[in-house]
Amino acid sequence: MNIGRLIINIVVSAIAIAIAAFLTPGFSIKGGIGTLVIAAIIIGILDWIVQKVAKLDASPFGRGIVGFILAAVILFITGKIVAGFNISILGSILGALVLGIVDALIPGKNKTI
Repeated sequence: MNIGRLIINIVVSAIAIAIAAFLTPGFSIKGGIGTLVIAAIIIGILDWIVQKVAKLDASPFGRGIVGFILAAVILFITGKIVAGFNISILGSILGALVLGIVDALIPGKNKTI
């Protein structure tokens, strides 16, 4: 992956996270764009780890219920790691659903989780 594609993926992920936080109760972002970018990077790293270790796609609709649960867990863990990324258990479940829908609407390979 080249640096241009990586930057595009981070920006697309940050926008999708912002949309999910706006639409989802129990999910908020404090700290602005920096928090969104850090969260997008952490989510990308956690997704990559899950794909490499467990050989599972963590996208909410990538592997059915397992992918959905993994996406919710990744969101919840990100909330524990990133300051200003506040998400409850219910927020992580609903956020995974919203991110899955946003992901489905994004054309091409620029996906979030």
